[in-house]
Amino acid sequence: MNLKISLFFPFLILILMQTEALAQDWADLKHFKAANKNVPPPLPEEDRVVFMGNSITIGWLNARPEFFEGKPYINRGISGQTTPQMLVRFRQDVIDLQPKVVVLLAGTNDIAGNTGPSSLQMIMDNLKGMAELAHANGINVVMSSVLPVFDYPWKPGLEPADKIVQLNKMIKAYSEENGHVYLDNFSAMVDARNGLPKAYAEDGVHPNVAGYKVMEPLVEKAIAKALQ
Repeated sequence: MNLKISLFFPFLILILMQTEALAQDWADLKHFKAANKNVPPPLPEEDRVVFMGNSITIGWLNARPEFFEGKPYINRGISGQTTPQMLVRFRQDVIDLQPKVVVLLAGTNDIAGNTGPSSLQMIMDNLKGMAELAHANGINVVMSSVLPVFDYPWKPGLEPADKIVQLNKMIKAYSEENGHVYLDNFSAMVDARNGLPKAYAEDGVHPNVAGYKVMEPLVEKAIAKALQ
């Protein structure tokens, strides 16, 4: 066997295995399956909140575990996910956990094209689907703005900034029309380029500790409003 081919072969097998795994569990339902089984029913006076999202959501727990400690908060973020994937797992990872509030923070990976091209309306339809499922099950909804991004490091040149501005307008309008709480992280964190400054995110996408510290009082206020 050619040396170059022999060196590449294990890498090719790994890619094929990952592709097969994705095809078998596209929404990554197995990710929190075991953890969900260990979540007890909420206590009568418990104001349980589920945070649903992508790497920005799970990164929050990793960067600022103290924000979640001692609170009835459950983090169900999966890195890289898009809104159609979240919609598929919404019943398992949100509804079945019986929260009073769900905090939705999603859409940036759709704009990045992580699972293929998505129009803003497609993204919005998936967000609406999750909000409607939550409402139908007595769960109050906090709909977060998409965080500003000037460019995606893993997919440069997509020019996402204006798309995010437009999507946030759609999210805000839908929230106001349907009685959901709109959480505007965007305005508190955006720079002059409609991007996320390095002070809040070294890669311009994923918040650092300083970025999450900006978001925390905003989400606490939004949750309190949703619980009223």
